Amino acid sequence: MVPHLITALTGPINELEARVLDSMPAIERWFRLEWMEHTPPFYSSVDLRNAGFKLAPVDTSLFPASFNNLTPEMLPLAVQAAMAAIEKICPEAKNLLLVPAAQTNNSFYLSNLQQLVRVFTQAGLNVRLGTLDEAVEAPRPVALPDGSELVFEPLLRNRGRLGLKDFDPCTILLNHELSAGVPRILQHLHEQYLLPPLHAGWSVRRKSRHCQSYEEVAKKFAKLLGMDPWLIHPITGPGGTVDLAAGSGLDALQTQVDALLAKVRRKYKEYGIGEKPFVVVKADGGIHGFGPLIVRDARDLADPARRGRLQGNGEAMAAGALPLIVQEGVPTYERVNDAVAEPVVYMIDRYVVGGFYRIHAERGVDESLEAPGASYVPLAFAESHHLPRRGEKPGASAPNRFYMYGVIGRLAMLAASYELEATDPDAEVYD
Repeated sequence: MVPHLITALTGPINELEARVLDSMPAIERWFRLEWMEHTPPFYSSVDLRNAGFKLAPVDTSLFPASFNNLTPEMLPLAVQAAMAAIEKICPEAKNLLLVPAAQTNNSFYLSNLQQLVRVFTQAGLNVRLGTLDEAVEAPRPVALPDGSELVFEPLLRNRGRLGLKDFDPCTILLNHELSAGVPRILQHLHEQYLLPPLHAGWSVRRKSRHCQSYEEVAKKFAKLLGMDPWLIHPITGPGGTVDLAAGSGLDALQTQVDALLAKVRRKYKEYGIGEKPFVVVKADGGIHGFGPLIVRDARDLADPARRGRLQGNGEAMAAGALPLIVQEGVPTYERVNDAVAEPVVYMIDRYVVGGFYRIHAERGVDESLEAPGASYVPLAFAESHHLPRRGEKPGASAPNRFYMYGVIGRLAMLAASYELEATDPDAEVYD
């Protein structure tokens, strides 16, 4: 199924789809050459927004936590990709330690862990769960919605190695964003592979750095295809350190919002887009509690009354002083069952393994859909995105649409590899 686009089906996105399909051999060769020079994140997910006039990634996660939304038909791809990833890192791997986030009361997250265990078990590994929760002092079974259970065990540190009782893993897979910092027990491990690396955690990682890397990748890719990188890239700039409640830093933020809106207006005029642009103000780090702030007019930031009415203002006001970024807002004009939808692409190593639509019946085209009330529709990716049908009418073929989504998802994944290389504290520096 191709989800319904409420924009005209003759816009730039269909032109982009046609260009991507025509350039498929060159695109795949380009990715192959890039992966000869760069190491992909172990796994990742990318949220996309399809505005009809542009298609862009708006969030890249290096600790994806919704593998439960992949369909059974996608599992063979995930298992093959997991095998390839493990073989590159530790070919003789026997044991995999999975370190989850502390969400044992969240049935959706538990199902995500169950799916990860299933994938890596079928990839030929013994998988056990080791929790960072110090309150867990003995194996703790947790029931799953399907009647099965997961067992969370206390982590043990012994002579620089991390494991469990009677379990010494070669590889440790984090499914924990580390937004509150890096626990000492994970630091300075000896001869074990920790994936993703600690500097991928949100206590260190910055969205501004990722956006810089993605802009670099988008320009390279656009040059390859002879197109405007703006069609796949949301313009992003710094917002400064701002405390919305106290009103500090607002002048600089207002100036940046005004400048970025002006850039987007020029692009809209160039492409004949009659809509009013908006920007999204986000925390530069992965700070939970700062909801995206949607701004259509920089003057809204100056007036406390108008500022109080901005979408997302409640969470933002309570967050305190934070470094922010300002990003071009990309509306999503896709619909699934009349609800606003955005595609999410899931990857292991350098391979797209599947995806789904995040939908929200109570949210608008310019709002974040990652909010209470969201639901997930994996059926949209039921047909393989790896087998596009060249020659079909743009916008009419699900495999073609999802191949294009996979390409943009891989661009964001490549940007994440650039980002991790640039921020690696152990990287050798050459003069």
